[in-house]
Amino acid sequence: MKISVLTTTYNRCEELEKLYTSLVVNTQSGVDFEWLIMDDGSTDKTKVTVQNYIKQNIFHIEYYYQKNQGKMAAINNLMEHVNGDICFTCDSDDQLTVNCMDIIKKNASKLLDDETVYALLFLKKVNKKKISGNKFPENDHRSDMFSLYFREQITGEKILVFKTAIRKKYKHELEADEKFVTEARMYHKMDLDNDVICINQAIEIGDYKNDGYTQNIKKTFVESPMGYFMYFKEILDMDLKDVTFEKKKYIFKQYILFANLAERDHAILMVNGLKRRLLLAILWIPGTIKTRKMFPREKDE
Repeated sequence: MKISVLTTTYNRCEELEKLYTSLVVNTQSGVDFEWLIMDDGSTDKTKVTVQNYIKQNIFHIEYYYQKNQGKMAAINNLMEHVNGDICFTCDSDDQLTVNCMDIIKKNASKLLDDETVYALLFLKKVNKKKISGNKFPENDHRSDMFSLYFREQITGEKILVFKTAIRKKYKHELEADEKFVTEARMYHKMDLDNDVICINQAIEIGDYKNDGYTQNIKKTFVESPMGYFMYFKEILDMDLKDVTFEKKKYIFKQYILFANLAERDHAILMVNGLKRRLLLAILWIPGTIKTRKMFPREKDE
């Protein structure tokens, strides 16, 4: 069994040291793994930094460079180079837990030996202590990503460890010239044919930076509204049976938000089902007013 760790990076050469060190520690597990890095057009010393890691020859590292296209395109391009049976991403400002590879090795058969499972889902720590969001109902809980977040009350960022043979069949779908789309859009498509198995152990540690997507979510919304609009449109076309009332309300509000940001005419008519169209019509004006308050256009400022 071989594992591929994927990292996309942009002008974060100083942050890479922490992730690199955590990978070095994980060589003690005896697991065969590779670190694939896609440099998304950095202008700092990222290339030199990674070349120094490669020279140390502690484990296999591959470095790739592309003109700046954004994180999602970088991941799409990096997937072409994955050689592991299992793969997962770790952001350039994150790190692995000291027992990450041991945990994956212990649970790998649940993924590799079951044709109906596309990923193992693990917890993520924030600033080395607190778990992001909540835990799963139990170990080895079987579900899908949509149900976990929209029916089962799971919250927070989790880490997906994919079966490479299935993961390579999918890509992050970017709209027009946008550089970002939520990973969940791809996950929901993967959910249609396969499941995930949840493990209540953390394998990554996050330390969110001011220049990250999480801290600049409003900026991301404005720059990539079409991808989010299509994501929520696809959800509204799904079977929402057993989805909680609060989550349904969230879905409708977000659809209105991104329809406005993406300036989509006739957005109500683009949704299937008379009841859903009527509810959107009722919520449309207050939702539009709220959107313009949160994201004032230049002419409105």
